[in-house]
Amino acid sequence: MSSNFIVESCSVDSEEGVKLHTRIFKPRNEGEEVSDDENLVIVLVHPFSLLGGCQALLKGIASELASKGFKSVTFDTRGAGKSTGRATLTGFAEVKDVVAVCRWLCQNVDAHRILLVGSSAGKVHQSQDQRWSK
Repeated sequence: MSSNFIVESCSVDSEEGVKLHTRIFKPRNEGEEVSDDENLVIVLVHPFSLLGGCQALLKGIASELASKGFKSVTFDTRGAGKSTGRATLTGFAEVKDVVAVCRWLCQNVDAHRILLVGSSAGKVHQSQDQRWSK
């Protein structure tokens, strides 16, 4: 049985030359998104990588969102999974990773609205009042 969503992998450039391994989960029939705004993207931020957090923990949530008609994105912050760089103890660099992914989405996926969802340290990264522009 085939799934009703597709997954695309890509690399997003963050600061200091870090490459972030990123996955975009899309409904198979993109015209059937449930959102009134087809350009809404849900970005899932994983828990603190030094304690084992990585995007693989969010695959189930991202898959379910895509199967329900929402575009969703997971990524490994620096030093996690297949991303380059080193994780930090403060999390400030990881906040820059979140901003880099959101900027990339605005520029490459035509995301007009982004909903950030995080848990544990992912919530801290998500709650920082950072702005990104096209």
